[in-house]
Parts: sequence; structure tokens; C-alpha cells
Amino acid sequence: MQSQAELNQQFSIKGQLQFNQEVEGFVMVDISNQYASARISTYAGQVISFLPDNTTEDVLFLSDKVIYQDGKAIRGGTPICWPWFGDDTTGFGRPSHGFVRNQPWSVLASSALADGRTSITLGLSDSEGSRTVWPYEFELELEVIIGSELEVKLTTKNTGNKTFVISQALHTYFNISDVEHISVSGLDNKNYLDKLENFDSKRQRGDVVVTEEIDRVYQQAPESVWLKDAGFNRTIHIKSSGSNTTVIWNPWSTSVTEIADIDDSKYRNFVCVETVNSADDTVTIQANSEHTITATYSIV
Repeated sequence: MQSQAELNQQFSIKGQLQFNQEVEGFVMVDISNQYASARISTYAGQVISFLPDNTTEDVLFLSDKVIYQDGKAIRGGTPICWPWFGDDTTGFGRPSHGFVRNQPWSVLASSALADGRTSITLGLSDSEGSRTVWPYEFELELEVIIGSELEVKLTTKNTGNKTFVISQALHTYFNISDVEHISVSGLDNKNYLDKLENFDSKRQRGDVVVTEEIDRVYQQAPESVWLKDAGFNRTIHIKSSGSNTTVIWNPWSTSVTEIADIDDSKYRNFVCVETVNSADDTVTIQANSEHTITATYSIV
């Protein structure tokens, strides 16, 4: 694992990007430029804060009870679910949402872009441990660009000689004023699978509003949806590419008690709007080929 000192020596950018060691030895990337400030955990390759200038409320939600511990996912920000999304269906007892959201990632590059934005690239590749649960050779590259928008780009490279199929998600937690004060537009008349009702197929009518537990897989989703928050008086534009699926999730009071690292009342302060490849939108990657999924978040 790269140390804080090594990372600062090789990848820090004066006045824009530095590495800081936090609890349990986790190394964080702290970025501040003319557009925004952000924090990224090298463990899990996860953005955990994005605060554009002239705003007071973070775009991303991070649990007050987050646990920084090897083998444990970070509750909030932009978790990466890969190479499968959701529960494991093989019967081999593999963890839900894959194995890369609880692994240390390596820093590969950093750059101060000509327009004032800041870019950092992290990577993860197959190992003896990964091949015991998923027998393929791969390289992942995660590029995060901090500007007036937050851009998260995940590229999967098949470095072996066997074709593989993945499902995946940028399982993003958005910070909201109150779950009953928000709506998601852009999905009107789209079909979705209701995970709470045995994946029954339904059709969305109007904006998505949350008045109870919700876990929906929207199929043939558009490249743009908008998260409107009346309490914070803002709209977040969520733009995606490489994905035809959007998932919306909130556990409500009915299920939040089953989640140890979220306070029981905090279900009101986040909603997940996820950029996903799953269901009939899985991705087949041939040997020596790659696929990129991208999500861009901005306040409009």
C-alpha cells in the first residue's frame, strides 16, 4: 500500500491536491481548486465529499456512523459495486455488490488541468485473492475530475484471454434536506423493476417521489435525470454514459434499522440515485477490450 508520504511526493499538486492520513490509516485525497473542494478515499476508490464553491451543503451524503475498517464498505459518497451489483446469485456466499468497494486502490496519476479542474486516477487489478471469488484477469481505472461538476469515470479492462460479463454501479448517496422534500425527474413513462415486490415490472408515472421504502431498477433510463430538493433549494443534474439503468433506493424507517452504520433517523437525509449496468443491461467484455461507465453530478 502506498504511504501518505510517498503519495504526496509523487502525486501532490501545490495549492490543489494533497494526501492526508485519517483514522485506521486510511489515506484521503483532499482537493481544493477554484471550483470546488472534494475528498476521496484511496480505500474503496470512493468520493466521500464534493462541495462546489458558493454552496454550503455537500452534494454527497456520508453517514455520521461511517466505519473506517479494512474489509468494510464506506457508508456514503460514491461506492463502486463491481463486478456484480446486488446480491450474489451463485450460491457461493460471495459478498453483495462485489469486492472492490472494500479494497485499497493505488493512485496512478494526478493532473492540474488547463481549465483549472483537478484530475486523479486510481487503479485496481486482479490478485490471487480476487481470483478465488471471480476467476478473471482485469484492470480497473477510476478517474475523478473535480471542477464545477464532479465527474466519476470507471473503466474495466479485460486483460485476460477469457470473455467475462459484469454488472456494476456507481451507488451514489446524495445529501438531501429531507426525503419527503425531494423528487427525481426524467424517468416519467419508464419501466422499472420493483425489488421490494419480487422484481415486478411497473411503469413510472410523473416524477419519482419517496413516501416509503423504495428500491427500483429503471430500465432504458435516459442519460440525464434531475434530483430536485425543495429544502435545499437546489437541483442536482445526474448525467451518465455507458449505462442504460438507473436505480433509486432509500431504506425508509422500515429497513434503516437493519443498517448498523446509519443512524435510524438519517434515512431522511439521503437518497441513492445510481448509475448502473444490471438486469438486461449487463456488459460483456471480450479479451483485450474495455468498457467505461461515467456519471457527472452538477448543481443547476
